[in-house]
Amino acid sequence: MSRASAAADRLRGSALGITTGLIGWFILVELTSGILQGFYVPLFSDIVAHLGVTDADVNWFEAAQLLLSALVVPVLAKLGDMYGHKKILLIAAILTAGASWWLVFAGSFWTFLIAWALQGFYVVWLPLEIALIFERGRVQERGVSLTRRAAGLLVVGLQAGAIIGALAAGRIFAATGDLTVTLTIPAIAVTLIAVVIWLGVPESEPLPGRRLDTGGFVILAMGLLLITSALTFLRLNGPGFVWTWVLLVAGLAAFVVFVRYELRQDDPAVDVRVLARPEMWPVQATAFLVGISLLGAQGPLSTYAGTDSSLGYGLGLDATDRSNVIGVYLVSLIVGAVLFAVTSRKGSPRLILIGASALVGIGYLLFLPFHLQLWQVLLNLSIAGLGSGALVAALPSAAAAAAPRGQTGISSALTNTTKTIGGTFASAIFGVVLAVGAGTVASQTAASLGGYITVWTVCAAGGFLAAVLLLFVPKVAFGDEALDAAAAPDPEGTAGQAQIL
Repeated sequence: MSRASAAADRLRGSALGITTGLIGWFILVELTSGILQGFYVPLFSDIVAHLGVTDADVNWFEAAQLLLSALVVPVLAKLGDMYGHKKILLIAAILTAGASWWLVFAGSFWTFLIAWALQGFYVVWLPLEIALIFERGRVQERGVSLTRRAAGLLVVGLQAGAIIGALAAGRIFAATGDLTVTLTIPAIAVTLIAVVIWLGVPESEPLPGRRLDTGGFVILAMGLLLITSALTFLRLNGPGFVWTWVLLVAGLAAFVVFVRYELRQDDPAVDVRVLARPEMWPVQATAFLVGISLLGAQGPLSTYAGTDSSLGYGLGLDATDRSNVIGVYLVSLIVGAVLFAVTSRKGSPRLILIGASALVGIGYLLFLPFHLQLWQVLLNLSIAGLGSGALVAALPSAAAAAAPRGQTGISSALTNTTKTIGGTFASAIFGVVLAVGAGTVASQTAASLGGYITVWTVCAAGGFLAAVLLLFVPKVAFGDEALDAAAAPDPEGTAGQAQIL
């Protein structure tokens, strides 16, 4: 064996060790992220009593955190591409830890709301982790396949953390009887994970000569703020509130201005030309569509499960049984992520994405004829959950694989932003649809069956539409072969414009 070959083998072995180590650390990070997402939900009733507010005020927690995450995730991801993904990951973890400790001592609704919104910095963790793994994987020319498998494991950690958090919260509160003591648990977890990131995660190598497109991010933030505000008002005030439509039109106009502005920049906040590539735009569109069911449909599913079955629909489950239904759904997400990690080693990533999207469509389509029995609902949710789990794992890594070097962080992060917008859009629309039918049934509070059928139909259509859009992705996309081709010499000097990574 030649010296060059031996050196290459040592390099690949070293890179494999680093990447495997990274995956282990990041599973812990995502476990913590899942704890944050699952821990507080069972405590909402106690938090409401502690703050002296109403149950309806809890809606503002979700709206504030979604809005902040939509605004800051693209900026932080871009900063990661510019200055190093570990640096920004550590900063995001520290900010999340600070907000988590603030929640422990927040004594009023507004201070709690601000702290809750700031805790949303954890949303950027996964895109930055994907970028770090992908950049490390480039060393052994297997960045794409390694990232796909790693993404599946990270989602397993995320969903497992959500289950652990949800189960632990109620038990800790029951044992201590003290909300303040209970809320210290996630704060301690995030603080420890910040130390893990600081000591255990190596830095990526940013490209020199980058700059932050401040103007582009300001326009993007304005557009996201206007759109998400419009959708929030739609959910809270209904379609008759005129400012909803004023804000929506203004937000769409801001995005038109954003695209035109970005096309004139040498180093744009978001490279619109990259987004227009056939291996990128279907991925981002799929993220939006999967957000409809993954984020937007959970509320309607929970209320349907609790609807009195004497109305001729609904399951009439109490809070404990409803949490068990959600638990089954979360387990199916984990199984879907594991299956993606396993099958992506040999199967076509493009076909796996198409199949996962179709599963989401099939799962929700089955709700139309089969929704009266618990086993039917669980079966439908499990099928949709398998597809959703695979998509949550696949989309950030697919976006990273389709991005030029130096844009992996922002491309991965945009899948989260578009997913959040899709979920916010669906949540607003579903809220209006279900409210229209409320009061027309005997209970005077339950939504009509027609409203729920509309929700399931929209979710099914979103899954099937995503599967169709992914057919436009080139067959060679998201594979290591595409990465190797991109790494080859480019005598024309056009790799930055047209390469497929």
